[in-house]
Amino acid sequence: MDIITLRALMKERDSFSMLETLDVFTGERTVLHEFNEVIEAPNWTKDGQFLIYNSNGLMYAYELETSVIRQIETGFAVDCNNDHVLSPDSAQLAISHFTEGDAQSRIYVLPLAGGIPKLITPNAPSYLHGWSPDGSTLAYCAERNGQYDIYTIPLNGGEETKLTNLHGLDDGPEFSPCGRSIWFNSTRSDLMQIWRMDYDGSNPEQMTFDEANCWFPHVSPDGEWVSYVAYRMGDVDPADHPANKHVELRLMPSAGGATRTIAQLFGGQGTMNVNSWAPDSRRLAFVSYRLKE
Repeated sequence: MDIITLRALMKERDSFSMLETLDVFTGERTVLHEFNEVIEAPNWTKDGQFLIYNSNGLMYAYELETSVIRQIETGFAVDCNNDHVLSPDSAQLAISHFTEGDAQSRIYVLPLAGGIPKLITPNAPSYLHGWSPDGSTLAYCAERNGQYDIYTIPLNGGEETKLTNLHGLDDGPEFSPCGRSIWFNSTRSDLMQIWRMDYDGSNPEQMTFDEANCWFPHVSPDGEWVSYVAYRMGDVDPADHPANKHVELRLMPSAGGATRTIAQLFGGQGTMNVNSWAPDSRRLAFVSYRLKE
């Protein structure tokens, strides 16, 4: 999907949103809040007190104990998309923002308390997905010369490093808690599947073999589990992850092995684009949708 089309769809979706949590071991789902607009992609803060999400180009913090919502001041960045992550200590927020002028997504960093974003990726489009455990490096999906691949870049400045270079779409890169691996999703095996590689891009290994299109692997804080979104085979093109589809949340051991469905819902794009594990490595936050009449 081209960037302009994605940007338009994010603004035009006519849906109710349910911010939910899920106990991955019991299957218990809890609806925290229902919104009359589209919200997307919750991040859970390290202290377990807040969920950070985007809506209509802006960033918000939802306090779980009180249900109080506050807007995070992002300065000029008022066209944020659903690819945002928190620093390992949750002191900073990294966002992907469609910049004025060329409407291309670039990555910025600002204090979680709010502030003026600092540009990290001059090249565009760039869609953020991962922050290294030592806080030094960001991982993202980017289109360069007509191909989407996985890249990393130093937080404090420097050149980006290309980690993948195969035909097809590579997306959703996320560091393991130990920092030695990067998980991602790729169409290199035809269907979109979950893969893992070393932090420098070497030794790629396919981790799922589902009869589905699998997106956005998220590693639990304890490093034991990986959750992801699965589209039914035939519902979507393997390289597409649209909204308003019947999808499943699935869980697998990070060492590899059998996967299992832990929830079924109406969602897709915006449901769980970024890591949404609670600090307890037991609960996930996600967004489900309901179309307006």
